Amino acid sequence: MNEIKVTKRTTCRLCESPRLELGASLAPTPVAEKYVARDELDLPTPAHPLDLFICLDCGHVQLLYVVDSEYLFDNYTYVSGGTKSLVQHFDECAAATIERFKIGTDSLIVDIGSNDGSLLRCFQRRGLRVLGVDPAKEIARKATEAGIPTFPAFLTQELAGRIRREHGPASVVCAFNVYAHADALGLMTESIRELLSPTGVFVFEFSYLMDIFDRMLLGTIFHEHLSYHSLKPMDLFLKRHGLELIDVQRNLIQGGSVIGTAQFIGGPHLEAPSVKESLRLEEARNIDKPETLKMFAAKLQQVKGELGGLIADFKNQGKSVWGYGAARSGTTLIAQMNLGGIISHIVDDSPDKQDMFSPGDHIPILPAQALTEKMPDYVFILAWIHAPSIIRNNREYLAKGGRFILCFPEIQIVGEEETGDQ
Repeated sequence: MNEIKVTKRTTCRLCESPRLELGASLAPTPVAEKYVARDELDLPTPAHPLDLFICLDCGHVQLLYVVDSEYLFDNYTYVSGGTKSLVQHFDECAAATIERFKIGTDSLIVDIGSNDGSLLRCFQRRGLRVLGVDPAKEIARKATEAGIPTFPAFLTQELAGRIRREHGPASVVCAFNVYAHADALGLMTESIRELLSPTGVFVFEFSYLMDIFDRMLLGTIFHEHLSYHSLKPMDLFLKRHGLELIDVQRNLIQGGSVIGTAQFIGGPHLEAPSVKESLRLEEARNIDKPETLKMFAAKLQQVKGELGGLIADFKNQGKSVWGYGAARSGTTLIAQMNLGGIISHIVDDSPDKQDMFSPGDHIPILPAQALTEKMPDYVFILAWIHAPSIIRNNREYLAKGGRFILCFPEIQIVGEEETGDQ
């Protein structure tokens, strides 16, 4: 294995301030999505820092250690289209954007980090021209073959200029769950400005820091996510790049997200009341203060201690503990909760993950039907976003006496008696 390049920032990703403070010290963790084949088990799996820092000037929460993006997105396996609820969410967002901003037929829609084209397909079905940009080359190739033309690259100002010359300016530029992934956010935003028509809108979504705090969403913290966004720092950042927020909508996607809409400063669209309302709420909750991030870290340690005691009791009783979900979140949960020597097997519904091994701890991954065949006593839900459907789809395991463990926002043990009529 070639050495993985890891660099450390010394300034805030949004405002470039050097005044950064450690707010949550987390255990070093392997890169989340790099599952290991059997013939790679003898290769070392390095763990990289996952500490959360906060900018003392703008309040932005972020990782400072940056794993090489080429490595992160090489052989990238996550696709949006595999989650029905996410596709429905995209469709609703596309419909709402077209209606509110009166996007005319044949207008150009550009999606940054377009993945398999699931969002763009929602615009395309409504008669709009679409173009994707995504660095995951194989996923981009498949999207293009499926009718969503996609550049297999990171967005740069050069690429943005080429797109504008060849296709014209975009009425809508989207970046859903992309701002968390990029280190050079200023350059990305300047590239988005290059793409956007004077009356166009920039629509973006990110996992919301307030929800991470409130719901204890540890599973959303991993190396692909360099930033943990809130609105006050983002509002200031956009203004520095000639853009202004005109709408904010919260939703429960990925445990809690925000959809923001921006335009050029002084553009034609009115600012919705939700912008100032959201900023006032953040101010009241002290989201941009180091003390709030440190409270989150203290709660994590409390849960870790409680879970450690519970798991120790299970092991002392000779109980078996498995995991459910070879998800990106699982790598973080296993590392931060010290589950590497506890979970003996992981089950997953994806054939691509089965017969692989988890990063770092090399826990074998089996098909989901192994639950009822082997009947482990407890199953820790690693794919925390999908916990309700995992419980619903595994009634047979519960009926035979199995138990699921959920960790956040509090520890729960779920057996057949707790599921009721769900």
